[in-house]
Amino acid sequence: MDYKQQTMDYKQHTQQNISVFPGTGNDHCRLKYVNFEVAENTISHETQGLSKDILVVRRGKPFKITLMFTSDLWDPSTERLVLEAICQKRCQSNFLTSVPIPVDGQPISTMDDMHLQSGAIHICSPVLSAVDFQARGVHQERLWACCTWAASLNISMRPWSFGQYEPGVLEACLQLLQVSPQHHSDKNSDYIRRVDPVYISKVICAMVNCNDDLGILKGKWQGTYKDGVKPTEWSGSADILHQWVSSKCRPVRYGQCWVFASVLCTVMRVLGVPSRVVTVFNAAHDGNGNLKIEEYYSTKGEKLSLSKDSIWNFHVWVECWMRRPDLGEEFDGWQVVDPTPQEKSAGIYSCGPCPVAAILQRDLGTPYDTGFVYASVDADIIRLIVRNGQVVGRMEDTKSVGQMICTKSVNSDKPENLTESYKREKIPMMRSFAYEPMPMMMSSACEPNAMRMRCKALEVKEEMSAGLEVSLSINGEPTVGEEIALCVTVTNYSSGSRVLMEHLSAQVKGYNSSPQESFWKTHKEVHIKPGQALMLQHTILPSQYESVLAGDDIVNVAVVIKDVRTKERVLAAQEFSISSPKITIEIEGGDSVHMKKDCTAQVFFINTFKKTLNGAVLTVEGSGLLQGKQEARLAVLQPGDKIEKKVSIMANSPGTKVLMATFSHSNSPSSRLQGLPESLCHD
Repeated sequence: MDYKQQTMDYKQHTQQNISVFPGTGNDHCRLKYVNFEVAENTISHETQGLSKDILVVRRGKPFKITLMFTSDLWDPSTERLVLEAICQKRCQSNFLTSVPIPVDGQPISTMDDMHLQSGAIHICSPVLSAVDFQARGVHQERLWACCTWAASLNISMRPWSFGQYEPGVLEACLQLLQVSPQHHSDKNSDYIRRVDPVYISKVICAMVNCNDDLGILKGKWQGTYKDGVKPTEWSGSADILHQWVSSKCRPVRYGQCWVFASVLCTVMRVLGVPSRVVTVFNAAHDGNGNLKIEEYYSTKGEKLSLSKDSIWNFHVWVECWMRRPDLGEEFDGWQVVDPTPQEKSAGIYSCGPCPVAAILQRDLGTPYDTGFVYASVDADIIRLIVRNGQVVGRMEDTKSVGQMICTKSVNSDKPENLTESYKREKIPMMRSFAYEPMPMMMSSACEPNAMRMRCKALEVKEEMSAGLEVSLSINGEPTVGEEIALCVTVTNYSSGSRVLMEHLSAQVKGYNSSPQESFWKTHKEVHIKPGQALMLQHTILPSQYESVLAGDDIVNVAVVIKDVRTKERVLAAQEFSISSPKITIEIEGGDSVHMKKDCTAQVFFINTFKKTLNGAVLTVEGSGLLQGKQEARLAVLQPGDKIEKKVSIMANSPGTKVLMATFSHSNSPSSRLQGLPESLCHD
C-alpha cells in the first residue's frame, strides 16, 4: 500500500478525534491527520495479523507515525509538538487521564524528517506499560489527535493451533480483562496493576475457567458431552475464544487440562507475556497437602475410590516467563500458571504463578501454590492393600510421579525434556512392608468418600525381609482389536518354597479419574521354589474389552500376590492406553502451506480390524483452513477397505494451523479415532 493510500485510509478516522484546546487564539497551524504507518509498524513489531482495525505495537520498541498539517506553515523554530498519552478509565465519570510528553524527549519520543507540513515521530512506550487499549494524542500547543493501539512411557503428540493471529483473538483477550472480577471491583486499580505480569497471569488464569467468574471454559471429565464439544475434539484456541465472545461471555463447553492450558497460553502470548505449554506425565493431585498420594487396592487387585488424591496419567499447564520483584531475582524466569480448576487458591480456582526455581529448590512456601505444584511433579505414592476395613499391605513408590516433564522444542515438533529443571533425581524406592491389620478411620477433614488409614508397621522378620518381589509389564503396544498381553514376574528371595495366590484385575479409567468396576479378572494358585523367578503370562481378549473401552480411555491393571502361609501380600500396578488404527492425512507439497493459496489434502482411513464396521464417518476440520466440517460416509466398511475424503484448504491468516480428522462407526458409538498430519501446517 502506498503512502497516499495509507493516509487516506486513516484520514477520516483521525479527523474525528481532533479537538481544539481552549487557548489564546494562536490557531494558524492545525493538525490535519495522522498516518499511523500501519504496514511499516506491524512488520517492525511483528504484529501482522493481530488486528485489522487497530494499530498493535509492542512495548519497549519504537513505532512511527507521520503528522500532516494544514496548508498554513508550521514553524518548528517557534512552535513545538507535544505527545499526550491519554488513558480513558471507563469508570462512571468517564474521565480522561493525560500525561504530556514533549516530542524529542528522549527516550520516549523523537522527531525525524520534519518539514513545514509534515513530520515523522518515533514513539517508544515503556516496557512496563499496562496492558490495555491505549489512546495516544499529539498536539501542537493546543491541538491533539488520538489513535488506538495495544500491546500485545507412551507418549503421543496432540498438535494445537494457538491462533493468536486469527481475526478477533486480540479483541477477545482484551475483553477478558474488561469482564474480570478485579476490573469490576476497582477499575482504576486494575488498570494500574496491569503493568505487572504476576498480576496479569493471576487474573487471566482464573478467567480461563468459569468456576468463579465470566470465564471462558467449563470443565468436564465424565459423562456425556452432547450439550457441548468433547474436549478431545478441540484443535485450536481461536474457535473457543470466538464462541465465548459471540455468546456474550457465556462459558464454552467443554475443556480439560490441555484445553485450559492451551487457551491460557494463547491469551498470555497475545498480551505480550512469553508462554509455553508444558506436559507432566504421571502428575499427582495432592488433595490433602501432605506431599504423598495414597492409593487403595483390594486383595483382588481392584483399585478403590477411597482417596481424594489421584495420579493423572498426564497433566498440562503453562509456563510464563517473567520477573518476580516480589520474591527476588533468584525466582525470575519460568513460572507455572495452571488454569485447570482443581483446588482453590486464596478462595478462587487459580494456580500460580509459581517459580520453577522454587519447585527445584523445594522452597514450598514461595508464592504462589508451590507446595501443590511440587507435589504434582515429585510426590511419593503410598499404595495400601485393604481387606475388611483393615490395612494388610503397604508399598511405597518414590519414583513414578513426574516421570517426564516436557514442552515442544523451538522450531521442531520434538519434545524438549524439562524434568531436570523441576526435580532432582531420587534414589528409586519400591518398598513393601508387612503390616499388623489396623482399622480404617474416617477423617472429618476429608470428603465423605475420603478415608485416612492408620497403619502400624511390624518389624519385618529376617526370612520376610528378603521375601517376595513382583512386577507387572505390558508386552508390546496394545492396539484396539488385538489381544493385550500381560506378564507378571514373581521372585522368591527366601530360602523356602512358597505357595502363592495370584489375583489380577483390569479396570477402565479416565486420564485423571478413579477406575470403574473391573471388566476383567483372573486368579490362580502358584508354587515357587527358593530363589526362583516365575514369569506368569496372561491375555485379555478383544471381546473382553471392546464393549467398555472408548478411544480416550486408559486401563489400570494391578496384581496382588499373597503368601498363603505368612499372609504377606505384595502389589504391582500398571496403567496404559490402547493405540487406535491411524488416520492418514497427506498434504499436497508437504506439510507447509502458503497464505491465500489453495492446497489439497487427502485424508483416509483403512479398516485394519478383523470385522466389518457399520455407519463409518470420516470428518475433516481445521480452524483457519476450512469453513466448517467436511464428511465422508459409508454404510459398510469391510476389513481392508478404505474411506477417504479430499479437501481444499487455504490459510487466510498467518500462524500455525492444524488440520484434524476423526473417524467413528456405529459398532462402538463411544469410540472415536483422531488423525493429524505428522507436523503442523505453517504459513
